[in-house]
Amino acid sequence: MRAQGRRHRGHEENEESAFVSMTDMTVSFLFVVMILLAFFASQFKNTQAVENEKLKARIAELEKSRIDPLEVYLSRVAQARRQLLERLRDGLKIDFPDLQVQLNEQSDALRFQGDGLFVQGGSTFTAGKSEVVKRIAQRLNEILPCYTLGSPVQNYTACNPDYAVVEAVQIEGHTDSTGTYPFNIRLSADRATTTFGLMIDTMPTLRSYKNLNDQAVISFAGYGPDRPVVSNDTPAGQATNRRIDLRFIMVTPSSSNQLDVIRDRFGNLVVGKP
Repeated sequence: MRAQGRRHRGHEENEESAFVSMTDMTVSFLFVVMILLAFFASQFKNTQAVENEKLKARIAELEKSRIDPLEVYLSRVAQARRQLLERLRDGLKIDFPDLQVQLNEQSDALRFQGDGLFVQGGSTFTAGKSEVVKRIAQRLNEILPCYTLGSPVQNYTACNPDYAVVEAVQIEGHTDSTGTYPFNIRLSADRATTTFGLMIDTMPTLRSYKNLNDQAVISFAGYGPDRPVVSNDTPAGQATNRRIDLRFIMVTPSSSNQLDVIRDRFGNLVVGKP
């Protein structure tokens, strides 16, 4: 009986030992599986991070290479303004070969030497120079319809396919720094006013050309000595600063929505309709 009891207890101990071994193996296996899962999860996360960075870099590359329609429009507007001013300048040089007129450095204005247009210290045109101003008005009347709203409506697709819009054409009077400031301000304003008045008398239709805000594009201003283009330290510099500038200010939209408004406004117009 004692031997049989011992055999029974030994059998139980062997079964318990086997169960413990199986448990240890299972725990070890699960531990290994957990380590492998953590490893693969880490690898997947790293791979995903790398792929995300590659995707971000690709998107940035595409954004960089994508053509911005607003930038394209603004560059074409600048080109259209330069061509418009060159056309006006070249036409005037044909009409008056000795006329001192040049395109300024910013390509946004034509510059006329004041000493050649007006009597010294006054706003009266010198002999024959009123004809120059009249011709400027006529040339503007030929050019502006394609870049403004008003009558008559143009075939903008043909003459202005990029829909470059003139915001204002400003006649600016400038003086040198000699003399008193109040006198120079009045003189520059008087010269601008005289030029404006003669242009409108010559071509009354100039007042009918409007910008997008339905405002007349033709305007004038006197700046006195406040906007010199060179130093006033020499007689030559002073003569350069005594001038009339014909400045073209273009509409420059700041968003694609504003660009769409311009295109819709011009694109919906029909030749022959007011």
